[in-house]
Amino acid sequence: MTNHSETTGPSENGNFTGGAAAPGRSVHDTQITLRTPAELADALPYLLGYRPEDSMVLVALHDRGGRGRFGGRARLGIPANPDDWESAARQLAQGLTTGGERRGTRPEQMVAYVCQEPAPGESGRDVMRRLASLAQLLRTECGRLDVPVIEALCVSDGRFWSYCCPTEECCPPDGTPMGLPGTSVLAAAATYAGIQVRGTLRELRARLQPWETGAAPDQEIALDRAGMALVPRILDDTFRAHVAEETLALAERIIGRYAAAPPESGIHQEDRRDDDALTHEEAATLILGLQDRTTRDRAAAWMEGDEAGPALRLWRALARRCVGPYGEHAAAPLTLAGWVAWSAGDDLEAREALAMALGADPDYLFARLLHQACNEGLDPEAIRRCLRTERTGRAGANRTSAESATADGTTADGTTADGTTADGATADSAAMDSPAAVGDTGGRTDPGSGRTPSAASGPRRRRGPRTGGGADGRRSHPEGTRPRQTGGEHTRPGSSKPSGGTRARAGESRDARGGRAAREGTRSGNGRGEGDE
Repeated sequence: MTNHSETTGPSENGNFTGGAAAPGRSVHDTQITLRTPAELADALPYLLGYRPEDSMVLVALHDRGGRGRFGGRARLGIPANPDDWESAARQLAQGLTTGGERRGTRPEQMVAYVCQEPAPGESGRDVMRRLASLAQLLRTECGRLDVPVIEALCVSDGRFWSYCCPTEECCPPDGTPMGLPGTSVLAAAATYAGIQVRGTLRELRARLQPWETGAAPDQEIALDRAGMALVPRILDDTFRAHVAEETLALAERIIGRYAAAPPESGIHQEDRRDDDALTHEEAATLILGLQDRTTRDRAAAWMEGDEAGPALRLWRALARRCVGPYGEHAAAPLTLAGWVAWSAGDDLEAREALAMALGADPDYLFARLLHQACNEGLDPEAIRRCLRTERTGRAGANRTSAESATADGTTADGTTADGTTADGATADSAAMDSPAAVGDTGGRTDPGSGRTPSAASGPRRRRGPRTGGGADGRRSHPEGTRPRQTGGEHTRPGSSKPSGGTRARAGESRDARGGRAAREGTRSGNGRGEGDE
């Protein structure tokens, strides 16, 4: 191990990023030399893009011309049970090493970090001692892979300790105070390069978590009402396309509203402004409408340019509105938030949003595929091209449809000059108060799975009284259509049989006992439905 009281030379792999920038280089090519544990500890937030809490981190190093350079980084939360530390350390070491090999850049060395704040009655030194075995496990697991750990640091309570230095003169038992944030050479270079360090992951997740305020019950009531109004229409093939158009038109109006809103300083003020600009009823309508895969995929096209920022804010706001028993509904807006963040180059928020989406619904295929692609460092441009092509194709199809309708005396929304539709129904009953034209929603490919969406996809809902209707209280169906047939019961693996108050996605009918009907699509050997999203 190196002597931390001395400057480490290149031959000892202490210069992790080389020297000063050469003439003609851009600011982003500037190299900063890190030689001491203090500089490595200060560099961690800039390497990750946020300040880690309760984290175990490995940073890969690559030897280039006698200088160690930073490579990939991997982080896991510290398991609460120390019995799980060995498997977590193995997973972290193997994941980073295997990922580097897959990209052709196998790590040659590692720097390990364990970060945790003291519990009540505990000091930073106590944390350092308690996590010493975890740091040793990280070193051991990396050693098994023939990737030595050249430095292992503990960061706690504003101080750091080196597990690799036995010299008290440079690494005192009580730790070394961290420098003030933003005062190091690396901080100055990062600021000059436009690199920002966020707060903690806890603060990032708070922007995406459901409300726990006094407004949550009102939002839940609005979701109940929206479910009773929208779910029957989504279940009916005649009106599903109308609901999709209404949902997308409403989302587009709110994105425009967000884009015109005055800027705020601070993320809390920004989120409060966005929450105030969105009513309970609008949020409920969008949350229920986005449960349909086809509608969700079309909404994913707001991913770049001037639309991306306001769209991301809307998806965050909708995720915060999935309160109470509507937690599973957050999978759709969280996935859209993760997708837009990834498309915009914010891998950190993308990974967190997609992980939260899988927490809300582990079977949500679109989130699972995006999360895997983001973690593997793939380029999102392939998905962007697909969504652009589909958006352009829909716009052209709608223009052609509108021109054909005008030529035969029918307006763009399918009504004739006397206010009736082609089948003789009035415009109000056919469009269900929708101001938008019906778009092409059939035969599309799910960008997350490469499959054609099922016609039965849609939102979850509470079982409630049917709307509409005949004298016997049953929902009436348009002439020439048949009510959907119910299937057998189906519950999630490991879950109890749902009661009559359990919400179900549209496309999943219920029998008299309230059981969830079997979803369409094949099932893999692990029991999960491949068609589940």
